[in-house]
Amino acid sequence: MAAAPRERSPFLGLLPLPERNAVVQALRTETVGGLVLLAAAVVALIWANTPWSGAYEQIRDFHFGVPALGLDLSVEHWTADGLLAVFFLVAGIELKRELVVGELRTPATAALPVVAALCGMIVPAAVYAATVTAGGGSLEGWAVPMATDIAFALAVLAVLSTHLPASLRAFLLTLAVVDDLGAILIIAIFFTSDLNFAALGGAFAGLALFYVLQRFRVRGWWCYVPLGVVTWALMYNGGVHATVAGVAIGLILRTTRDRDETASPAERTSHLLHPVSAGVVVPLFALFAAGVGVSGAALGEVFTRPEPLGVVLGLVLGKTLGIFAGTCLAARFTKAKLNPELAWADVFALAVLAGIGFTVALLIGELAFPDPAASERIKAAVLIGSLLAAGLAALLIKRRNGIYRRMYEEENRDDDHDGIPDIYQRADTLGR
Repeated sequence: MAAAPRERSPFLGLLPLPERNAVVQALRTETVGGLVLLAAAVVALIWANTPWSGAYEQIRDFHFGVPALGLDLSVEHWTADGLLAVFFLVAGIELKRELVVGELRTPATAALPVVAALCGMIVPAAVYAATVTAGGGSLEGWAVPMATDIAFALAVLAVLSTHLPASLRAFLLTLAVVDDLGAILIIAIFFTSDLNFAALGGAFAGLALFYVLQRFRVRGWWCYVPLGVVTWALMYNGGVHATVAGVAIGLILRTTRDRDETASPAERTSHLLHPVSAGVVVPLFALFAAGVGVSGAALGEVFTRPEPLGVVLGLVLGKTLGIFAGTCLAARFTKAKLNPELAWADVFALAVLAGIGFTVALLIGELAFPDPAASERIKAAVLIGSLLAAGLAALLIKRRNGIYRRMYEEENRDDDHDGIPDIYQRADTLGR
């Protein structure tokens, strides 16, 4: 008797209701924050290219802090090393949630987005390396085009007013979460200064104490906030980029609820910090990182020098080819199958959209190219590459918008007004 064909689970199909609610809440915050991010980036670009650009540079380069603790930083570095740690703390919490209760909790469901994300990091780096090798440039910026900016990507979707189903948005969110983890590992391993092992030991001791306090259910912000700040400062003085402390704390926070809890520590922290991260932290970073002087000569250098050209090609071509090919391979060799209401053109459009690399790409660009002139060219390349990816994705997504709208309306219809979309109640009925 022939073996029964293996059952294939739908890829980009209907999400479980709790997962859908969590994703919708996260994406709503990211979308609003992304619109603020877009505004901050536009303000920075305009300000840096006006007669008042000197005032912008003066504010950006103004130093303050506590020199005795090694924390006398410029405003630009406070936003990149300090505030951005909050962004990565929220990213760490989101990754932990995905690993515990989300799309990454089982190997079968995690395989497809993880493979797609990994290919979406490897191929852009390879495209950059091939470009600069052919042009005789520097390989230092190989990691710049590897990261997707989820807030920027969702802001583009919001501007387009598309009705993407939750499954497509969740796929984009999962890709970005894995991207962020990869970026943090790259920053920690490849972009470290001279290591201070005493400070690093103190930072790891702080993380261990954080874990013990979570393990023994110690509550109260008054012990966690000072401990987090001290751990961040020690990590910074240890020579490892301080944002690593943020993602480490996010991964340590407990995501499961005890019987007497209405929300876990990770849920409470994310609920408190996610709006701050999306609406304040990332826009402030953009305000002081995206202020690039744009002239005809500078724009010409983006396409004539191998390093910025490698970044543009890595974001626009590398991201698209990597994510789309990785998704196809994972769907071919795993049990996943594409939602019959969607087409591979939708996955391709999402892969193009993932070429928007902003926050983390700018951060890695500053670390890879400490020379101000080279850093300015890389920043311009990130902005141009992201704009090209956004424009191409907009054209592709608009072509399918009618199908998205129908799926969105079906997914959110609630004729009995009980707060639960009818499609989930029909699914429950069919399941029984």
